[in-house]
Amino acid sequence: MNFGCMAYDDCTACTSNADYGYCHFIGENRIVKKLVAIALLALPMGAAADHLDVIEFKLDDGCTFSTFMQITTDFNSQWADGYAYHAEVLMPLQSNNLESLYWVGRSKDAASFGKAWDAWRSQLSDPNSAASKLWARLQACSTNLARRGYDTY
Repeated sequence: MNFGCMAYDDCTACTSNADYGYCHFIGENRIVKKLVAIALLALPMGAAADHLDVIEFKLDDGCTFSTFMQITTDFNSQWADGYAYHAEVLMPLQSNNLESLYWVGRSKDAASFGKAWDAWRSQLSDPNSAASKLWARLQACSTNLARRGYDTY
């Protein structure tokens, strides 16, 4: 049985086959299209990216994981908190590389990371600064293998 295309004022497109007649309505399509457009336009504004500072490293002989975690805790409280930077350490449980650990520092965006990085480098020239003392402890306990930066969305 062929129902054909029924004529409605708000019907934009009709198709028919031997058994069924279909009608797509303007009102439904307009609402969906508007909602999709609003979502797509709002997405870039709501997608402010955090910046991740990822350092692959290995612990040096004589340095334990708990010692390194104490350095990380001290780093966060003595230096990083003042620059809206927070570090944590990832220990792989399942990976193609079970020897490396990963320092992951998070900033609210790349610009904030850049300001923190500039401050860190500047403070390293003062041997009495918190940055210099923390850096000495980090160097005595670990060896950096690689460094990467990421934006998260």
